[in-house]
Amino acid sequence: MKRGQNNYAFIDSQNLNLSIRSQEWVLDFHKFRKYLEDKYSITKAFLFIGYVPQNQDLYTNLQKDGYILIFKPTLNLPDGRVKGNIDAELVLHTMIEYDNCDKALIVTGDGDFYCLADYLSKQNKLLKLMIPNREKFSSLFRKLMPHIVFMNNLKNKLEYKNKINKKERHYRETEPFG
Repeated sequence: MKRGQNNYAFIDSQNLNLSIRSQEWVLDFHKFRKYLEDKYSITKAFLFIGYVPQNQDLYTNLQKDGYILIFKPTLNLPDGRVKGNIDAELVLHTMIEYDNCDKALIVTGDGDFYCLADYLSKQNKLLKLMIPNREKFSSLFRKLMPHIVFMNNLKNKLEYKNKINKKERHYRETEPFG
């Protein structure tokens, strides 16, 4: 990407997280933010996420890493799952920021965002559609193939590596906490 560009990223955090974990690795969000900045000249990265009060430390760390968090209230479903559908917020914020950036990078594999990606493409405002898992994404996006980049091959660059030493790991694995 050209230096000096003012590109924004709009990230479906749940789709990103679950898609990467389905490939049996964990994304290092700090490395990912730096990657977006270096590779795609992302000056602002909006992360759309369901709000769960117990996750405040996570939110604080994401903000320290340079993400702008857009929260959606969550619902506790009868089966125990927590649901925070961020689709409308991601589309709305992309359009609110439309004139403030050169191009938009959308991070998701969810076909609910096809209309947004297609519109941005037709307006020459779609930088890339970054799909977390090449093996599992909406077939609607195939129409946008020239704009698509997949994250499957980024494991070596962006995988979270537990930084504790072997002695500490052994202690954590053998001693109960609490």
